[in-house]
Amino acid sequence: MSLTDSEPLHAEPTNRNDAGRKAKSGTGTNENRKIQKQGQRATHRKETYIAILAGAAIILHLLFRYSLKFPPLAWQFPLYITLAVGGAPLLWDLLKKVWQREFGSDLLAGISILTSVLLGEYLVGVIVVLMLSGGTALEHYATRRASSVLEALAKRMPRVAHRKDAKGVLDINVEDIAVGDSLVIFPHEVCPVDGVVAEGYGSMDEAYLTGEPFEISKAPGAQVISGAINNDALLTITATKLPVDSRYAKIMRVMEMSERNRPRLRRIGDQLGAWYTPAAIGIAGVSGLLSGSPNRFLAVVVIATPCPLLIAIPIVVIGAISLAARRGIVIKSPAALEQIDSCTTLIFDKTGTLTYGTPTVTEIICPAGFVREQVLGAAASLERYSKHPLAGAILAAAKKDGLPLQTVKTVSEKPGEGLRGTVDGHLIHITGRGKSTSALEDLPPAAGGLECLVFIDEVYAGLFRFRDTPRRESHLFIRHLKPRHQITRVVLLSGDRESEVRYLADSVGINEVHAGKSPEEKVAIVRKARQHEKTLFVGDGINDAPALLAATVGVAFGTHSDITSEAADAVILEQSLDKVDELMHIARRMRHIALESAVGGMALSIFGMLLAAAGLLAPISGAVGQEFIDLLAVLNALRMSLPPKGLTDF
Repeated sequence: MSLTDSEPLHAEPTNRNDAGRKAKSGTGTNENRKIQKQGQRATHRKETYIAILAGAAIILHLLFRYSLKFPPLAWQFPLYITLAVGGAPLLWDLLKKVWQREFGSDLLAGISILTSVLLGEYLVGVIVVLMLSGGTALEHYATRRASSVLEALAKRMPRVAHRKDAKGVLDINVEDIAVGDSLVIFPHEVCPVDGVVAEGYGSMDEAYLTGEPFEISKAPGAQVISGAINNDALLTITATKLPVDSRYAKIMRVMEMSERNRPRLRRIGDQLGAWYTPAAIGIAGVSGLLSGSPNRFLAVVVIATPCPLLIAIPIVVIGAISLAARRGIVIKSPAALEQIDSCTTLIFDKTGTLTYGTPTVTEIICPAGFVREQVLGAAASLERYSKHPLAGAILAAAKKDGLPLQTVKTVSEKPGEGLRGTVDGHLIHITGRGKSTSALEDLPPAAGGLECLVFIDEVYAGLFRFRDTPRRESHLFIRHLKPRHQITRVVLLSGDRESEVRYLADSVGINEVHAGKSPEEKVAIVRKARQHEKTLFVGDGINDAPALLAATVGVAFGTHSDITSEAADAVILEQSLDKVDELMHIARRMRHIALESAVGGMALSIFGMLLAAAGLLAPISGAVGQEFIDLLAVLNALRMSLPPKGLTDF
């Protein structure tokens, strides 16, 4: 592996007019998305307003009827308004679902509203409107909470940039930045676009997605990314990408795509409602026919309205998303939480998941004429300006040996050419074995693991070898999966060399290994596994994104790649296997509490249905009884928000 695998520092020159058109096109797309999002928010607000209206109507009805003793028309009037303004739109939405052959758990609520109006039981109808709209509003709230962390990240991005030209520094909108523009980044500002440092020396905090401090030194030629926070120095950069192509735009697309394509939340509710709804309608129909009383039919469907499914499950989901967020886990697909606990196959990518993803220097071999301290010091001085995974290992080795970092004048890291720079007057070149053009008679043979070559003034000066260390908790985590989570198959899947992958597998206790696999081959392996059992895939690299999409549940481990985060159902911000275990426990806890609330509430509803079928419950009594059942189900659902004693068991 060479040091040339990182992203290029330079881009091909782009015509400013073309750049402007592309930026304008991106802006137009963003405007369309804003319009779409505004429409969704308007729908969400409608559900909330209907719930508030229904609640207010019930209070006014009771006040006018029992306290103020108004005539019937007066105390019925708030109910008429609510059923016309709130009930009719809800019924229309339900009719559209029926037309599309979507028979969900809210169908009974629609039948209850319609029957109550036909029979003149307006208070009963309004109570059902309150239950239905309240549950839908909670569901929308849960959906918004799922992407709240990413939304917060997007909001912190700058809207104004400082363009530098012959006339001075001019403030412009970020959307007006073109490739090749010179931009000034003031101290403590957020970088608005990807680029390359043109002037100045300083450092930036680039771990804006994790919140963990990780500063990268910057010198002329060093790469910068949008979203990075500048420290104390003023830097001038040259934009290498348009704003719509930069890192912050990718984060926005992650958020927007997750909102547009989010699966429905009430998967458990719909599964239970598939048999509960027809059973309730059947009981109501039989009781109405045998008794000859339409009111008995209404009483049964009202007490049968599955509000534990409509209200309790969204509350459990909200609690799970909030709990996960507090633990550093972003849930992008709440429906995936229902699947995690039933997964029996767990597939890991190697680098950065079961390992620390930070290779360490295991050996430095220098030919005659060069010494370790000279080569390591020169390489480390240059590597502090690189983002390559091996750069940190070289810097750590130099720090361990107490070597001072020397002055660097220029830095260049072009695709296919490795890392170049001038260190203390000497030309330093760091590259891979296969990319060197020099004669290398003294070069040792290739061995397992990672390596890079160092040249000083075009002369081969040293070979660095690295190994990625397994995480301290990896072995214990793998060992506990079968007894604690019923994981029957653990697979290590990697594109790295066989020797490296086998070394890690033996270290952590994994028997099934697939090494040297391309992204396409990874997807094929994951799809084949998914044909036989539900599969959980954990990965952290860009190459893992297709496999994350192919798995039953995809978990992005860490935030090195926005593309990986976009493909995942959940994003673990802190790279720790403890967090993977916490996610599995949160999913199990959510499913158990949701089933308790739903099944327990439905059991009480079935008991009430039998009483109503026997003529022992009037429609209004059934509505009040259903509210009592709702209260019990919701109180149980709120347990999801309570901090548990522990979320790991290894």
